[in-house]
Amino acid sequence: METVLAVARHGSFRAAARQLGMSTSAVSSAVAGLEARLKARLFNRTTRSVALTEAGQRYVQRIAPAVAEIRGASEEINSQSEAPAGTLRINAPRDAVLMIFEPLLLEYLHRHPRMNLDIVSEARLIDIVAEGFDAGIRLAEAVPQDMVSVPLSDDLRMVVVGSPAYFAEHGKPRTPDDLTGHAAIRMRLSHGGLYRWELERRGEALEIDLPPRLILNEPRAAIQAVRAGVGLAFLSEWHIADDLASGRLVTVLEDWCPPFPGIRLYYPRHRYVPAGLKALVELIREKNTGRRAAR
Repeated sequence: METVLAVARHGSFRAAARQLGMSTSAVSSAVAGLEARLKARLFNRTTRSVALTEAGQRYVQRIAPAVAEIRGASEEINSQSEAPAGTLRINAPRDAVLMIFEPLLLEYLHRHPRMNLDIVSEARLIDIVAEGFDAGIRLAEAVPQDMVSVPLSDDLRMVVVGSPAYFAEHGKPRTPDDLTGHAAIRMRLSHGGLYRWELERRGEALEIDLPPRLILNEPRAAIQAVRAGVGLAFLSEWHIADDLASGRLVTVLEDWCPPFPGIRLYYPRHRYVPAGLKALVELIREKNTGRRAAR
């Protein structure tokens, strides 16, 4: 029944298989077996689409609340056990995963040996409920308002940055207008467009759209290009902290680069919170308390 609901939710055997951690053939076999027992076809299948039949729609409408109750009962029993157990599914951008992997997620696995983590890294913003995730991680500004939001980092900042050799040859821009004529290393967004450099000072906001000399969608490659003196880039301070500390890279237009709220863990407000997610939230809050105390 969980398999049927996943296929109905995604309209795809392959997507359902990814969510359930099964092979596509296993999902197809499970659905076919249930159809044989029910003596009814639940899905119309073509090479391009999978859609519920009329009987399938009625069946899904009837079983979905019951399956949710069964799942909730299991999670409630698990929450009363001595230690959280099961799998926690999280959707997050790759950079956010890298930021919290060692200080948070690895410690979580050490503390809770009966818990497993299933982390899907992707840039696109998804509906975590519809796609079967327990929680998501995004910048604070991208968290839906109806979700519980838990801070995972301090404020972040994007900065305009270049190498000392580049500035020695081309000079440093003193104002946003001075950026015109400088070589720009631009980042491509997940939807295909180029990220514009967002500058702000005393309420004046600018979006800088420089002609790119180099376009990338991988921050590490952009950092290498900046180090090599190819041009200027607009990067997160977190990515280049070591380069800034060592002097390999230098920031400009500092007063045009204000901080903004950092990354957040978020999860549905009006759903039962499984024990594994509660344990992760408790660890995050413990880390946040320790970080504040250390300042």
